[in-house]
Amino acid sequence: MKKAEVAAWLEERKIDEVECSMPDLNGIMRGKIIPAKKFLEDYERGIRMPMEVLKETVNGEYIWDDEVIQDTDGDLQMVPDFSSLSLVPWYKNPTAQVVCDVVYPSDGKHNDKAGQELPFAPRSVLKHVLKLYDDMGLKPVVAPELEFYLVQKNLDPDLPLLTPESLTGRQDQSGQGYGIERLNNFDHVVDQLYNYSEKMDIDVDTIALESGPAQVEFNFNHGDPLSLADQVFMFKRMARQVGLEKGMFVTFMARPYENHTGSAMHLHQSVVDKVTGQNLFAELDGRNSRKLFYYIGGLRKYISHCFPMFAPNINSYRRITPYSDAPINTHWGLDNRTVGLRVPASEVKNRRVENRIIGADCNPYLAFAASLAAGLLGLRERVSPGRPTEGDAYKLAFSLPHNLQDAIYKMSHSKQMKSIIGEDFIALFSAVKLHEYNKFHRVISSWEREHLLLNI
Repeated sequence: MKKAEVAAWLEERKIDEVECSMPDLNGIMRGKIIPAKKFLEDYERGIRMPMEVLKETVNGEYIWDDEVIQDTDGDLQMVPDFSSLSLVPWYKNPTAQVVCDVVYPSDGKHNDKAGQELPFAPRSVLKHVLKLYDDMGLKPVVAPELEFYLVQKNLDPDLPLLTPESLTGRQDQSGQGYGIERLNNFDHVVDQLYNYSEKMDIDVDTIALESGPAQVEFNFNHGDPLSLADQVFMFKRMARQVGLEKGMFVTFMARPYENHTGSAMHLHQSVVDKVTGQNLFAELDGRNSRKLFYYIGGLRKYISHCFPMFAPNINSYRRITPYSDAPINTHWGLDNRTVGLRVPASEVKNRRVENRIIGADCNPYLAFAASLAAGLLGLRERVSPGRPTEGDAYKLAFSLPHNLQDAIYKMSHSKQMKSIIGEDFIALFSAVKLHEYNKFHRVISSWEREHLLLNI
């Protein structure tokens, strides 16, 4: 959009303020709120932010290890991507929001890189992977399915979560997967999610009740990975706001309850030839193509190399347990929901593979980038996926990382991921997640006090 078009958009909607945001490494929204008039005066020069926000951990601390990466000192500039411009529908005063790219400023300590995108910013990482596809004449298409829980407001983190009161006045104690009436009991929440999604140009498709109590899944229509990452990024923030309006919390924790299934972000993905528009994953006669198999082979081979981008938190690994609706390995199969990589029954134009390993707590930009990168490596290297799994994949070996530390070690030593995702990003992301892991291990849990205090 040109400046005059931006000004007209803001004026038509009587916008008072503009929220300019960027995702940090954890997918947390960072940025500034700017009066509309000042935004129009300043946005072309870029909106300044300290670069250290990309060294911020999930608990708000910063890592200061200068040996990790030197380029995280000084300022960055946020440059709005107006394809993401939308309303913030819950404010009384008309407010807009826009997701920004992150570039080096022209008057800082990195003048030699002025205007270049920071290679370790999450949105830049995804754009870099998409450019690799573009250079090959290919366009990836994705469709995320995002699960989350509605829970009672929890003001004491030492206490377990409880399910919220529904319109019946009762609390769900168990799941009713795909139950229409049970989902209707939360219509006051779901209707507002739909309402806000429409106002924010978030392209939601279908909704279903999942296996856990008050666990919901929103499916997004397929499309461009960058646009959909922006939509998931904004949806998470919006859903939490809706929860507050309805007197509850919305959580995207991978496993918020000890005795209930976790929440995933299943990612459907395909690849299209830019010239012909043909889906590379299917032959014209309907058969699965060799390129589909190579792509699956890449996912199978390289998922463990980028696993912290699918399971970025301590809690992520509590979700990945047998018979919990989460896969425990990278086996693949045809319309098999026990495997990590599923090929749904589909027509030629929408033949795809579903990555079922990703947790709902992921940063969508990084999860998309990692899954697409693994598939691209499979296409390049013509990796065989092996035979499809028939039957129960939970009876096969557990082959995913068991904890965040192991996953970080594998990723930080992967030459292939460094070559396609970027060495600087891998170094910084590994340092931030390892800091969080070490911080967690200094916490003494209630389980330890319960079972060890007087028994050993």
